[in-house]
Amino acid sequence: MGELIAWLVLALVVIIVGLKTVRIVPQARAGNVERLGRYYRTLGPGLNIVIPFIDRVRPLIDLREQVVSFEPRPVITEDNLVVHIDTVLYFQVTDPRAAAYEIANYIQAIEQLTVTTLRNVIGGIDLEKTLTSREHINSTLRGVLDEASGKWGIRVNRVELKAIDPPPSVKESMERQMRADREKRATILTAEGIRQSRILTAEGEKRGAILTAEGEKQAAVLRAEGQAKAVDTVFAAIHRNDPDPKLLAYQYLQVLPQIAQGQGNTFWVIPSEVTAALNSFTHAFGDSREPQEQPAPDARRDQ
Repeated sequence: MGELIAWLVLALVVIIVGLKTVRIVPQARAGNVERLGRYYRTLGPGLNIVIPFIDRVRPLIDLREQVVSFEPRPVITEDNLVVHIDTVLYFQVTDPRAAAYEIANYIQAIEQLTVTTLRNVIGGIDLEKTLTSREHINSTLRGVLDEASGKWGIRVNRVELKAIDPPPSVKESMERQMRADREKRATILTAEGIRQSRILTAEGEKRGAILTAEGEKQAAVLRAEGQAKAVDTVFAAIHRNDPDPKLLAYQYLQVLPQIAQGQGNTFWVIPSEVTAALNSFTHAFGDSREPQEQPAPDARRDQ
């Protein structure tokens, strides 16, 4: 019975020693080994063998990129305005030994270093540049933090300003300025629209007047050409038919009633040529009603 208990105790000791000897480290993790209180080596991912009761494995360190968001901190700008800035930090442990032995708490150290650097950077610029120069502030913070945290085995990949909150009075002033700028732009756009509309209307009226004038010009030219052709035709017909004064007098008598149709046509001026034509016309009709007188015989012929 005593031997059985001894074997059981021995087996239990072997199991415990085996568990203490074999250490499995997950991927993207690292563990620092201390032998007799001093740093000995760093365990990588996979199966690792250590000496029980002599080697001590410290808590594993995450080697993946980590994201830390810090609480908003008050920062004074160059123009003496207090703004609250919320930052986000992206970092990664590159040296597990330095991260474990060079700094007690690298997360807290990075946070304090970020706040200090942020105050130094923001203190040298005014509020307007703080709101519009985020990329410059991010790059400056990253450079300073990466250089300072390098000895801790930390690599700062990126720093982002998540929020910049100016004082309430400044917010109200900025909102009023933004409203004024929007109203100004709206007024300018409205004026430009009215101006363009008037210009287009004037251009349309101008083109319409030009087209109307060109149409009237062409119509006048066509009328003049038609009248010229009509006059040429009439003139050619008159010369071709060789009219006598009797025909002209007859044509005048036909046109005379049309001249008398107007209410104010109470006085007419008849050219002498027309009067002569009328006399000829009258003599023409008179010759047809009265016999012509025979000339007296020549006395010398009678003799």
